[in-house]
Amino acid sequence: MATRTDAPTRREQILREAARLFAERGFHGVGVDEIGAAVGISGPGLYRHFAGKDAMLAELLVGISEQLLTGGKRRVAESGGDPGALLDSLIEGHIDFALDDRPLITLHDRELDRLRDSDRKLVRQLQRQYVELWVAVVREIHPALAEPSARSAVHSVFGLLNSTPHLGRPGALPGRAGTAELLHRMARGAFAAAGADGVGGAIGTRGADGAAGTSDAAGVAGADGAAGPVRA
Repeated sequence: MATRTDAPTRREQILREAARLFAERGFHGVGVDEIGAAVGISGPGLYRHFAGKDAMLAELLVGISEQLLTGGKRRVAESGGDPGALLDSLIEGHIDFALDDRPLITLHDRELDRLRDSDRKLVRQLQRQYVELWVAVVREIHPALAEPSARSAVHSVFGLLNSTPHLGRPGALPGRAGTAELLHRMARGAFAAAGADGVGGAIGTRGADGAAGTSDAAGVAGADGAAGPVRA
């Protein structure tokens, strides 16, 4: 994934190409042979690494949820108790994901419901824990912000950061560094706006009819109320 600096293993190569192809053409629009060809092995050769496409999809979506949570916990441990520095670090880590693993954002949007129930529930559990890391630090910086509002603000910021697959042609963007800086400023600004007056109600977005709705920008909320980190 985005945080690796060493050469990817063959298994990681397969997952990266599977994510790209699934995002471009849909889960059912891609065959095992095509994934194999993308990494230079035969389609049947993939079965030495994965039981099938369903197993690849599960590992991709569970894996990125685990990675985000693990990275978030590491940043908390390394923060030295400075909530402002921690929030900046969390934002930076999520921006790295949003810019470097864009296919996974699209994949989560389209294909999460294809996971078997146990894997989907695990994704939701991991996502809830990741959200709560952010809620805790946002409320430490803005103590007057009620917990529901802080959680809605976090979801909204995830929606902003996870908009990267929809930002247009690569040449139309200011470059990776410029895009990362812009997203960081906007995320910080959103949290500052949310905490400006310590509102206690839920922060929402307005639909075409003008009605305010609770933002679930981080992911599709399931029946258990969990929101995913890779939903635009």
